[in-house]
Parts: sequence; C-alpha cells; structure tokens
Amino acid sequence: MKILAIDDTKTLLSLLCLTLRNAGHDVAAAENGEEGLATFDKFKPDLVITDLNMPLMDGIQFTRACRARPEGENIPIIMLTTENGAEIKAEGRRAGASAWMVKPFEPSTLLGIVARYQG
Repeated sequence: MKILAIDDTKTLLSLLCLTLRNAGHDVAAAENGEEGLATFDKFKPDLVITDLNMPLMDGIQFTRACRARPEGENIPIIMLTTENGAEIKAEGRRAGASAWMVKPFEPSTLLGIVARYQG
C-alpha cells in the first residue's frame, strides 16, 4: 500500500515511516501540509496519515485541500495527533478525516488501523 506520512516532528515522522516500511508499505514523507499536498499530487497514495498541528498548513487544512481534489475524495486520511477533544475531532470529521489516532502511537495499533483500509 502506498502511504503518505505527514508530521513536522522529524523523530516521529521517522518512526512512523519506519513502522510502515517494516510492515511492507511504500511510504513517502512530508514535514507540513503544504509539502504533503505537493507530495500527494506526485506520489498518489492509497492512504494518508497526517499530524494536526503543523506550520504552513495544518492537518485540517490539508484534509480539506486533499478532499477538494478529485483523486483525494475517497482516500482514507488518518489524523495522528496529541489532541483528543470532542470539538477538534468533530472539526476533523467535517474536514473529511477518516480516523483519529492519539500520539504517542503503538505500532500495532497504527498498523491495525492501516489494515482496515487495505483493499
């Protein structure tokens, strides 16, 4: 599965990519929503995992921009963040997030969520 991982924390992004690659996924990485959108257009992922709080373009803005593209309408987008409030989760759902996962993540939990979206 082709997965785009977006997070502005380099260590977390590395861990995320390593976890996904070790499970056999093809992974592209980006450090903010703007870079993520450019990578999305080039990489054409099957699934996106994005942080919420990032510079330039946050995860909600990224999700809205992704959903506005024909090729991004049905792509699963998993929000991976330290935020867990009902209000922000509702905003994420309205923007088009498919799932919500709280950091720090357990690799098995992350891979379990990813597996739900595999064809």
